[in-house]
Formats: sequence, structure tokens, C-alpha cells
Amino acid sequence: MERLQKILSAAGIASRRKAEALMLQGRVTVNGRVVRELGTKADPARDYVKVDGRRIGGFPEKVYLLLNKPKGVISSVVDPRRRPVVTDLVRGRGRVYPVGRLDYNTEGLILLTNDGDFARALQRPGDSTPKAYHVKVKGSVDEAGLERLRAGMRVPDGTRFAPARVRPLRAGHNGWYEVTLTEGKNREVRRMFEAVGHPVLKLRRVGIGFLTDRGLAVGAHRRLEPREVERLMKGK
Repeated sequence: MERLQKILSAAGIASRRKAEALMLQGRVTVNGRVVRELGTKADPARDYVKVDGRRIGGFPEKVYLLLNKPKGVISSVVDPRRRPVVTDLVRGRGRVYPVGRLDYNTEGLILLTNDGDFARALQRPGDSTPKAYHVKVKGSVDEAGLERLRAGMRVPDGTRFAPARVRPLRAGHNGWYEVTLTEGKNREVRRMFEAVGHPVLKLRRVGIGFLTDRGLAVGAHRRLEPREVERLMKGK
């Protein structure tokens, strides 16, 4: 038994808030009876739930995908400018949407799902799931710059970033670094390196918690195992 709001949301009819409005308007029936009580529950597999006289299906199969997003793809389901979006890369997997986002010019791991509870668990305030990035920057960051990144820092616009784990990967005229963050502020990696005088040239996310891009080519995706979904939900 599930709340009607959740049934309507899972069936793609409306968000939970809009589903409540539909119920209050008398547009939802269960087994022929108009239901306005917001706490009402039903069994989507056995009860006849209708909106405006049309029966809705039950819960769709829950889908959890790990995608290695290429550069030049939007972390969204639609784009007004008609640029490629992440859901273009997982066609045939049902109606899913991204959990969080990666910048248009950033490649790497992103999760997609049709499970709202899963998405909310991974985006709840205070979530500290570590995310690892490989970063190529202009020039080579000196030890003082690395210490600023590791200690946490305030960038020129006043935003405060938490301490990050940073280690050099490959030296050269333009160095590569691995950065692990436990918060997810907008363009965080790029803004941090800009603040120490080394703009980012290439950026890719290589890890989300215990998940890595190992064996997953750019543009490819795979289903998460049930045990992986459970670990992510528990924040382990």
C-alpha cells in the first residue's frame, strides 16, 4: 500500500505536490470512489486508480543507471537550445532523470534514476558522499596552492569551500591532479583552481562514493546492482 500522491508521482502523472492538488480538486478516484483525503493509500497493482476518468498504471520498474557522461552533453532531460542531453545516451531504459549535475564541459560519472526517494537521499542537505575528479590545469600548482585547496578556502565572490583531498597525478607543463570533494557547490573544482591561479583545462568525475569509472567507457552506462543502490541509500 502506498500513498496516492506517491502512486501518481511514480506513474509520471504529476509531482507529489501537484498530485495533492488533483486529489483536492476531486479528480482522483480509487475503485470508483472520489478520494480527497491526502493520507489515503492504495495498492497500485490491485486497485483501480483513475485521474479524470482514466486509469493509471502501477509503479514502473525502478531503474538506477551509472553513466560516463561525455563533454558537450547537458545534465538534464531537455535543453531549450537543443543540445544533447544525458537521457539521449540511455534511450530504451525508460523515463529517467539525472541525480545532480555535471557541467556541459565536464565529463564523467553521473547517476540517473526514476526513483524519487533514491534521488532525494543522494541530494539531501549535508550529504557527504565523496566525489573524485581528475583535473588538468594550466601550469603547475605549487605547494602553497595545494595547501590552500586542502585546507578549505574562500574564493573572490565570497563562497567558502570545504577542505578537499588533493594529490598530484602527473607533472608537466600543465599538471594533472586528483581532487576528492565531500560537498557539491556549483563549479566547485573550477572555481577552486581559478582562485589559486591555475584555470582548469580538462575535468572529469571518476568516482561517486565507492563507484568508479573503471571499465566504463565515455558515453557508456550500466545498471547499478541492488547492493550498490542499498549502499548509496545508506550513505556508505
